[in-house]
Formats: sequence, structure tokens, C-alpha cells
Amino acid sequence: MIGGVVACLAGAAVGYGASQLSSTSSTSPSSGPVATGPIRVRSITPAAGATGVDGANSIVVNFDEPVAANTPVPVLHPKVPGTWTAQGNSLVFTPATALPPNSSETVQLAAGRSGVRSTGGAALAKPMTAHFTTEGYSQARLAQLLGELGYLPLTWSPQVVGAGKIEVPEAALEAQNTSQQAQAYNPPVGTFNWEQGYPSTLTGLWSASQPNVIVRGAVMAFQSEHGMTVSGDVTPKFWAELFQAAAHQDMNKNGYTYAVANKGSPETLTVWHDGRQVMQSLANTGIPVSPTVDGTFPVYLKLRFQIMQGTNPDGSSYADPVSFVDYFNGGDAVHYFPRASYGWQQSLGCVELPYNDAEQAYPYLTYGSLVTVSG
Repeated sequence: MIGGVVACLAGAAVGYGASQLSSTSSTSPSSGPVATGPIRVRSITPAAGATGVDGANSIVVNFDEPVAANTPVPVLHPKVPGTWTAQGNSLVFTPATALPPNSSETVQLAAGRSGVRSTGGAALAKPMTAHFTTEGYSQARLAQLLGELGYLPLTWSPQVVGAGKIEVPEAALEAQNTSQQAQAYNPPVGTFNWEQGYPSTLTGLWSASQPNVIVRGAVMAFQSEHGMTVSGDVTPKFWAELFQAAAHQDMNKNGYTYAVANKGSPETLTVWHDGRQVMQSLANTGIPVSPTVDGTFPVYLKLRFQIMQGTNPDGSSYADPVSFVDYFNGGDAVHYFPRASYGWQQSLGCVELPYNDAEQAYPYLTYGSLVTVSG
């Protein structure tokens, strides 16, 4: 998972002291003068300039001679908790936690007496620096965790599953989160299974490894339940909250809702919840000069009541009281609006419902619920 080389090793001064060395060797460097012949770096992994690096992997610096047991070791910027070990001709850094995603890391090697020493006392002739950048966390792991916690219309389970829910002691959560960080780079093997009962308009949107509206809606649902800004953005803060939820098995409490606004004749809104159709209502969508746009969109704003304001096609203004409002695409929302009849184009882009049906739909259409407009 290591990207291509885009830079090279360069001379640099060391800005921080070396980390503590843990060694598998028992040979100490010479206490006399530095050897005439310098020790040379053969390779650094990840390679200098590499992008898309797996942040859970070790950092390895290979030399042309065996490395002394108590040699000064390279310095990392920014600092990373972990341990350097001397292993034959190599210095290996094992991180205590995976490096953050989409972050830059610098490996600095000092020269002379303050730098790496071989078992024969040889030292680097020049200081060296290598930079690399970690990749982002896996889209597949994002989908796995959201499915495991009930935020998708699919369930996910690892290849080997224990029986029942395992209670995790608080003291073990930090270690679990470390493991979650590593798995976010390298997702475990597992299986997604669709909940029965959803229409093909939903199943056709799914991808486990690519960004899609199902995952985006699930992210928004998670953000809503955890008191976060409902944006759909997968930020470092979002990942941290998701790791904690996975460690605690903090499941989705609202269930999964999907709705289809069908612009056929008659026009309808159908709602599924947890794989079961829970309601169908006559509905009104947008008139030809202000149509309800086709597509699938997550609910991003809910209002029990508001005065909806805007401009009519003839240029006049309106300010209408509406109830049970679920915005899903710009100014388009599912809501109650009083009409003499329903089932045909009458709105300015919204999906209008009779009062009782709008009231019934409102608690199902939680943040992140998907609304498909078609026909």
C-alpha cells in the first residue's frame, strides 16, 4: 500500500533528540575514535517521498553494516510513540499506534558521533532526511464499521465471529482503538449481507469500497446520533468517534429508513424502515417549471414547523406555514402542505403529503435517511 517515490534523501540537521533504543543485538559501539570508513544507508522503508503509505507499518532503515546495540537512532517529526530496535543491519521502528491518516512524517538520521553507529564504530558521514506521507483510512473499513453498528441497510460481520456481545473493560478500549487504527488502513476480511425487503433503487447504489450516497447517509446518521455537525464529512474527529462507538458496540438507535418519491401517475411516497415497508402515501412533486430533481439524497435538516419562503414562477413571493419538514436536496423537502388533492405535480420542488401521512413519515425520516426521487 506504499505509493510511488516523489522525492529523495537530503542532508539535514537534526532538530530533536533520538528515541530510546530497544535492541536485539548485544554488541556495543567502539568507545574509541570513529572508524574511518563511514556506515552507509542502503534503503529506507517507506521510501523517501513515498505517498499513500500504510501508517500501521514499521519504518525500516537498512545499512551496509550491522548496527550497534546502543546506537543513537533516527528521529521522527512529528514525534510518534513507539520503539526502535537494532536488527542486524537494520534499525526498525515499531509504532505504538498507527500513524495518523493523510499526514506527513520525516525520518532524520544524524551524522558523526551523535548519529547511527555500526558495531565496528563506523558512523554516517552526512546527516540524512527522508519524508513520506500516509494514505487515508480505507473506505471499505468505514463501511464495515457503519454496517457493524447498524447504520447501513446491510450488516457486516468479520470472518470469525464470537458468540454474543462481548463486554469490553474500559482499560482495554485504548488498545482496541489502536487496533482499529491499524484496521482502518488494512480492513479485516468479512461479509456484507443485505437486509431483506429493500427495493432495487437502493441496492443498486451500494459499493463497499467506493464512496457512495448510502455510506454518506450513514455518516450523517452517525453524526446526528453522536451530537456532531451533520455534514457527511469524514474527519479525524469522526473516525475517533467511530472507533469509540465500535469499541463500546454503541449501536444505531434509530434503525434504517429509505424513501422513494415516485413521479408516476399517481405520484406517491413510499417509506421502508429496517427492511419493511411502513407506509405509502399519495404525494405531490414539482411542476414542470420547478421540478423535483431526480436522484438520491440524504435528509440533512429536520423541522417540526416553519414558514417556508421563496419566489413563485411568476416572480411573486410566498410565505407558507408547513409541518413535518425533512429537507433532502437544497430547498426540496418532504412535508405537509394543504391541498384539495394529492398524487400529481403541484409543488415548487418539494414532496408534499397530506397531514396525517406527513406526521407518520416524519419520525422515520431521521438525519441521513435516503430519499430517492424517480419517474
